[in-house]
Amino acid sequence: MRIVFMGTPAFAVPTLRKLAAAHDVALVLTRPDAVRSRGKKLEPSPVKEAALGLGLPVMEANRMTPEVLDALRAVEAEIFCVAAYGCILPDEVLTMAPLGCVNVHASLLPRWRGAAPIQRSILEGDAETGVSIMRIGHGVDTGAYCAQASCPVLGKSSDELTAELAELGGDLLVRTLPAIADGSAVWIEQDESLVTHAAKIAKAELRLDPTVSAQSNERRVLASSDAAPARCIVAGKPVRIMRAAVASHAPCLTGGVCFMSDKRLLLACADGVLEVTSIKPDGKREMDAASFCAGIREETAGWGKLA
Repeated sequence: MRIVFMGTPAFAVPTLRKLAAAHDVALVLTRPDAVRSRGKKLEPSPVKEAALGLGLPVMEANRMTPEVLDALRAVEAEIFCVAAYGCILPDEVLTMAPLGCVNVHASLLPRWRGAAPIQRSILEGDAETGVSIMRIGHGVDTGAYCAQASCPVLGKSSDELTAELAELGGDLLVRTLPAIADGSAVWIEQDESLVTHAAKIAKAELRLDPTVSAQSNERRVLASSDAAPARCIVAGKPVRIMRAAVASHAPCLTGGVCFMSDKRLLLACADGVLEVTSIKPDGKREMDAASFCAGIREETAGWGKLA
């Protein structure tokens, strides 16, 4: 099958690789080079890097200019496949390929339409999430879907879940394309009564808070990222909590107290204790809890939410 692929972040790379192994990817469309890390240099998107490594033609665009539309027409693709491209596609693009335009979305639609479905599934404590192969329409993730695959959420970080769903989505798309091509795919309209929206994560949402449950704080750590880290104050020091889990065996502590003993760092929450295993004080490298505790003289101190 002759395909145009559109994608930008690392989530889209497994789908591109799997499509390239099974089909003719005639053109890869991705967003332009940008400052993507803490440095000041322009960097190519993960999809651009992968496409060049595969020897595929690449075009960079953050909007559908006449030149981009001409390039899309010229390749005469049968279908456009999208995974986290990050650009609104006009009707002309949606109807250009005979088989239309399909998207790999990282949720079990209609749950979690929107920008941050993976993080929202973690924060809400969903037992499972997954991927959907859907038609792209005018609304945000409102199109009908023809295939879904699921996986458990419990205990996985945002990065871990993203990587798993990326592989799952690529496999599902490749398996589903033949049914889309021969018309046997069954398209299911989304039940609007079951819709939930996955708004972009704000930094304030992931700040740890001693007045909420230990489980809620654990989910904030799991859902955190460089863009929205799980931060708090521990023993007077602003820190990012890199890894933590609800403690199964811990001393009885009052909420807002941190306990540092026997190489353990425990943060007392509203209804339990969060045990920190990896932490990054501001201006320092990431370290394990024992190393952090070694630099604090007190066995108990306070911890709290960043202002």
